[in-house]
Amino acid sequence: MAVSIRLRREGALNRPYYKVVVADSRSPRDGKFLELVGTYDPQKPGQNSTLKLDRIDYWMARGAQPSDTVRSLIKKTKKGSGQTAAAAS
Repeated sequence: MAVSIRLRREGALNRPYYKVVVADSRSPRDGKFLELVGTYDPQKPGQNSTLKLDRIDYWMARGAQPSDTVRSLIKKTKKGSGQTAAAAS
């Protein structure tokens, strides 16, 4: 099973809100997922994402591939919390 870490769209029309999920890459964007590992609100200023970095590292160690947007969020979160961003690459 190919696993990816990606965004799942929630929220109302013209007011998107995303959940960062670990899902089978073959499942639909808003379909079934394995684990919820964070949230992202693009319209909120400042710190607009919350991520469970320990769980993301766990899944990445087991071969999960983050999407480009999620990779960027991981990098920003690790930079802000003082952790090294080398693990996100």
